[in-house]
Amino acid sequence: MNPINLPAWMTNLGSRSVAAPLIIVLLLSMMILPLPAIALDVLFSFNIALSIMVLLIGLQTKKALDFIAFPTVLLVTTMLRLSLNVASTRVVLTEGHTGPDAAGKVIEAFGHFLIGGNYTVGIVVFVILTIINFTVVTKGAGRIAEVGARFTLDAMPGKQMAIDADLNAGLIGEDEARKRRAEISQESEFYGAMDGASKYVRGDAVAGILVTIINIVGGLFVGMIQHGLAFDDAVKIYTLLAIGDGLVAQIPSLVISVAAGVVVSRVANNEDIGGQLTTQLFSNPRVIYVTAAIVGGMGVIPGMPNVAFLTLAALLAGIAYLVDERQKITDAEPQIEEVPPAPLEVEEASWDDVTPVDTVGLEVGYRLIPLVDKLQGGDLLKRIKGLRKKFANEIGFLAPTVHIRDNLELKPSGYRITLKGVEIATGESNYGQYLAIDPGMVTGPLAGQITTDPAFGLPAVWIDAGLRDEAQSMGYTVVDAGTVIATHINHIISMHAAELLGRQEVQQLLDHISKESPKLIEDLVPKLMPLSVVQKVLQNLLTEGVHIRDMRTIIETLSEHASQTQDTNDLTALVRVQLGRAIVQQLFPTGNEVTVMSLDNNLERLLLQAMQNNTGGSAMEPGMAETLSRQAEEAARQQEQMGLTPVLLVSAPLRAALAKFLRRAVPNLRVLSHEELPDSKTIRVTSLIGGSA
Repeated sequence: MNPINLPAWMTNLGSRSVAAPLIIVLLLSMMILPLPAIALDVLFSFNIALSIMVLLIGLQTKKALDFIAFPTVLLVTTMLRLSLNVASTRVVLTEGHTGPDAAGKVIEAFGHFLIGGNYTVGIVVFVILTIINFTVVTKGAGRIAEVGARFTLDAMPGKQMAIDADLNAGLIGEDEARKRRAEISQESEFYGAMDGASKYVRGDAVAGILVTIINIVGGLFVGMIQHGLAFDDAVKIYTLLAIGDGLVAQIPSLVISVAAGVVVSRVANNEDIGGQLTTQLFSNPRVIYVTAAIVGGMGVIPGMPNVAFLTLAALLAGIAYLVDERQKITDAEPQIEEVPPAPLEVEEASWDDVTPVDTVGLEVGYRLIPLVDKLQGGDLLKRIKGLRKKFANEIGFLAPTVHIRDNLELKPSGYRITLKGVEIATGESNYGQYLAIDPGMVTGPLAGQITTDPAFGLPAVWIDAGLRDEAQSMGYTVVDAGTVIATHINHIISMHAAELLGRQEVQQLLDHISKESPKLIEDLVPKLMPLSVVQKVLQNLLTEGVHIRDMRTIIETLSEHASQTQDTNDLTALVRVQLGRAIVQQLFPTGNEVTVMSLDNNLERLLLQAMQNNTGGSAMEPGMAETLSRQAEEAARQQEQMGLTPVLLVSAPLRAALAKFLRRAVPNLRVLSHEELPDSKTIRVTSLIGGSA
């Protein structure tokens, strides 16, 4: 508790929200109100210290967004210098006739330091400093910011698609995706703001020259006419004050401009600018030795400054020697004498020698080992854990653990995915490169190894890391080698979800539900229905792409009809009707309209007759089967080209048989019955199958 009860408005003065308006008011006050010489000394000293602090922060940043407030700092420091110029000009013109210290000791010291007794040389040096700041440093930093802003904006769609791809693959969560999108937006805004803020600094350089000229001309006029000073005295006093005033403002401006150039020109990595320069300039002893030899050769040429060149050559040679010795120590590995192992006695075979088959396995070539080795920075294990969590949230049960091992029989960059010990999919992933996937809207080709996305078969190109930003700006979805494998695994386990749901997984799922609804499970298993029937119904649903997250509805439906039938196909059809709203929501997440394909009335009548005449419901004339398969495939392709989900709507007796028949020919086709559609949905038929059958 604060023992002193201050008014609310006084307490709010310490709030950060008041800082910005207070700074603006102070800057405007400096332009309007006269300041004493001691105040100018303090403010000029603060301006110099602030510029040095900004430069050091810029050198320590590891990426541009670490100093996201820099454009605002650039604007505020520029306005501070201009305000000080206005305040010092007032003091110079009103008090300059009293002597060189009329505007404070800082301006006088800088003026004496630069002029050094020669006013012409002082003016020339000041103009050169201003021109360097205007034409070189500030202009270059502004150009880099302009180009960076343009390329950042061009690359935003590709980066957004890459984030969406990682999110859909389960590699990142919603919070991480939201954070990355915010960083992309901040990056484009930062470079755009830097481009605009650089214009202020360029204008400040021009204003510095004009203010200096005005101070000299105005000082001569005021000193000679109003105060009766001699021409020589007026020139000495007002030139000293004008140049000192300009220099004390331009030096912080130059420092700030250098900081701006450093921030926008560096490439982001895990090192600051000092670490980058030290690592990359002095990491190769051969280059330093050659440089020392060249400089030493120049030092022995007659007429050259031999001492300077030979001293520098000796210093470079010493640095090269130290770097070389340090690398030798780092590269040296301890020699461990290999001791042959003692012969082991062969033991009798036991049941421990029988190893169970991994439900889901991943085998990688030796070049992909760094992806699964945590000591080498591999994060594939972490990504696969994220995939299993995403799978559990979306599908409704926990997938088995993915066992990973290396396989020297594979290609160095190859991998394969196994299901219950059997190879189910293969692919290649180039470690250290990026896969640029063409989603169908790219603006041009890329240089690299042409291939296809192993998960979905889309055209793609393996590119080097340097082409990543260019590929994203051209509309490619760019992912790294680990993401390629993780996405492929996610696709495989989603396609074979029914095979991954074993009896143990079903029992664990029922045990999980019984924690909240124990009576619901006790009444069904094993009183009314064995566990194997429940497993088969759930597998039927997963085979047709239906999620089993709503286990309460599934269990209640099975309990209701268990006394009437134990046929798994009939039970699956009954469960699908109860899950109809969820199935339609899964296929048509937005809108109230359901766009479907349908069967011709004659074909549907023939199929119903065939099912009635054949108890299995699978007998169909070869010609009719071929026509139905071909037309269904063509209609599904047309639906996908229109951006619609391929769904076939049929009567309830035909649904299961047609879904099983068309599954092999059109894997992405979903077959629904009229009973599964909610009454609130509007049906729109886009194509008719079997009109010519």
